[in-house]
Amino acid sequence: MSPRVLVAGIGNLFMGDDGFGPEVVRRLAGQASLPEGVRVVDYGTRGMHLAYDLLDGYDALVLVDTLPGSGEPGDVTVLHVGAEDLGSGDFDPHGMAPAAVLASLDRLGGTLPPTYVVGAQPLSLEERMELSTPIEAAVPEGADVVLRLLTELEVV
Repeated sequence: MSPRVLVAGIGNLFMGDDGFGPEVVRRLAGQASLPEGVRVVDYGTRGMHLAYDLLDGYDALVLVDTLPGSGEPGDVTVLHVGAEDLGSGDFDPHGMAPAAVLASLDRLGGTLPPTYVVGAQPLSLEERMELSTPIEAAVPEGADVVLRLLTELEVV
């Protein structure tokens, strides 16, 4: 039986480069053959939806999001995140603060699976519906990084 992995796109399409996560998962979902056991979802800003889906029990979680402060605009980075990285966080059921969503899992009766963030340094998070040129160029790389991570997790 292959591991169950959730690949979650996080971000607001109306805030410029914050749409990186949704764009990467859209690209991944459009591929003909994702490995068995991999679920790809664009959560956008629906933190409560992500929290409840994680209660179904996954062997790993891959969040795809922007990572301000992670280098030059468009640079793609992979982070491994554990419970000790989350703090307690105030969970807003109407928003998406990934650390707060993940920190709330134990209160909801779930457990944080091994968690990775595939992120890109944004150029602009201002209100607009287009990705900047560096982030647009980083979308294919972000999708490739997720697929390589799935291989490392022995899903493929």
